[in-house]
Amino acid sequence: MTNLKQDPTRRAFLQFAAASTMSAGFGTRAYALRTPRPTPSATLRWGVVGTGSIANSMAGAIKGAANAELAAVSSRRMESARAYAERHGAEHAFDSWAEMANSDKVDAIYVATPTSVREEICIAAARGRKHVLGEKPLASLASVDRILASCRENNVAFMDGTHFAHHPRTTELQAKRDGWIGPTSLVDSSCAFNLQDRSNIRYNTDLEPMGAIGDTGWYNMRATVECLPPGLKLESVHSVLRRDKETGAAIGGKGEIRFEGGVRSTWFCGFDAQQGSMHVHLEGDGGEIEMPGFLFQDRDNSARLIVKQGNAEPKTHRIESDKPGSVLMFEDMAAAASDPSLRPGWAERTRRTQALLDSIWHVGLATEISG
Repeated sequence: MTNLKQDPTRRAFLQFAAASTMSAGFGTRAYALRTPRPTPSATLRWGVVGTGSIANSMAGAIKGAANAELAAVSSRRMESARAYAERHGAEHAFDSWAEMANSDKVDAIYVATPTSVREEICIAAARGRKHVLGEKPLASLASVDRILASCRENNVAFMDGTHFAHHPRTTELQAKRDGWIGPTSLVDSSCAFNLQDRSNIRYNTDLEPMGAIGDTGWYNMRATVECLPPGLKLESVHSVLRRDKETGAAIGGKGEIRFEGGVRSTWFCGFDAQQGSMHVHLEGDGGEIEMPGFLFQDRDNSARLIVKQGNAEPKTHRIESDKPGSVLMFEDMAAAASDPSLRPGWAERTRRTQALLDSIWHVGLATEISG
C-alpha cells in the first residue's frame, strides 16, 4: 500500500489525480442520470481513421445508430481504405487522415488508431471542426486535457469509446444503487482474457505503452468511475504490474484504490488469464450487486444486474435495451454534437477514468514483476 504521508512526491501526484477524478470540486455532472436522448438536429456523417479490427467492428455500430452515417475512411494505404469503404458502404476513401479531417465530406471523426498517435489525430480533427470520438485509453491525463481544450476551442464534442457506459444498465445502476444496497463501500472489478499472440498490437510497447493496463485496466477504472458516487477524495493507490519477459509489454496487473471514508476499488486485469473474466461486484451496508459480463449485453441487447439485499435471495433485474451499448454510444455522440450542454459530462468521465489509469500505471511501475 502506498502511504501518502511517507512519500511526498507520490502524494503530490495522487492529489493531482484525485483533483481530476472523484473530487467534489470537479462537479457531479458526469453522474447525472441520463434523460431520454434528445433528437439530434442532423445526421452526423462519420469518417473513420484506421481499418483494423476495432474500426471494422464499429462500422456496424455507426450504421445501426440513428442520426449516423458511415461516410468515409482513411488509412495510410489507399488500397486498405478502399477495401474498407467497399466492405462497409462508405462513399469516400482517403490515404491521409489529415485530408479527411479537413474535408467537407464528414462531420465527425472516429479515431480507431494505436494510443501513441491518437492525440495528434484527435486534435487535428477538432481543428477541422469535426466532432471527435477517440478510442481508449489516451496517452495520459495531460493528453486528454489537450484534446478537450482543442474541442472546446473549436466548439465540437469529444467522447471516448467506452460502450458499456451508454447501455441503460449503467443508468439503472446509478439510479437505484443506493436504494438497493445503501452507500457503496467496495467496487471489485475484473477485466481479463487470454491473449498469447505476441504479434498483436497490444504487445507493441511503442504503439501501446501501457499494454494490458491501458487496454483492459481502462475498463476497471471506468467501472470505478461509473459505480461510485462523486465527491470521493483519493487517499492511496496500490498497484502491481506484470510484464511479458519476451516483449516487455505490461500483460496484467492488480491493485486497490482507497478513497476517503473507507471506500475501496479493487481490480484485476490482463492478457494472461486462463479463463476470461469481466465482472463487477459492488458492496454496501445493505447488500451486494453483481454486474456479470459488464462490457457486454445479451443477444436481445438486454443486460443483467443481480441484487442481494441482506439475507434475501438474490434477485435478477434484466435491463431492456433496443440497441447495444456500442450503437447507443454513437447516438449519444450525435446528441452531444447537437446539444453542447451534454458535452462536459462525457468529458469529465474521460478525465476521471484516465486520471485513475495514470495513477495505477505510475505506482505500478515501481512494483512491476516479470511474467
